[in-house]
Amino acid sequence: MSNTRFDPATTALLDAHKHPLRKELDALRKIILSVDPSIEEGVKWNTASFRTSDWFATLNGPKQVKQAMIILHAGAKAKGIVLKDRIPDPEGLLKWMGNDRAQIVFKDGEEIRAQEKAVGSIIKAWLKQL
Repeated sequence: MSNTRFDPATTALLDAHKHPLRKELDALRKIILSVDPSIEEGVKWNTASFRTSDWFATLNGPKQVKQAMIILHAGAKAKGIVLKDRIPDPEGLLKWMGNDRAQIVFKDGEEIRAQEKAVGSIIKAWLKQL
């Protein structure tokens, strides 16, 4: 999948890992980057991560190979921001891991495609809270 907004260093890292969920991760990269032109991709925590002024989302690392996932957070360092219960989630995709951290886990590529609009809405709402 070619996407001109994909960060070349991130693509190279994912190529090197030969991640078994690469197609799913690329689909998630495309969804996240399409939410807003201010979103940039880069390597953080040894995987694809996303930022505007600060990091806010990270995909599966090389050791997380069972299901594709997005981890949403409020930056590299805890800031005491409370996002829990402030993000509309009508599809029930968010699994909260704390007040400022949640994950979305997908069983397969079909679910990623089916939830693309909902994921985009969650990310938009997430960014508005940061």
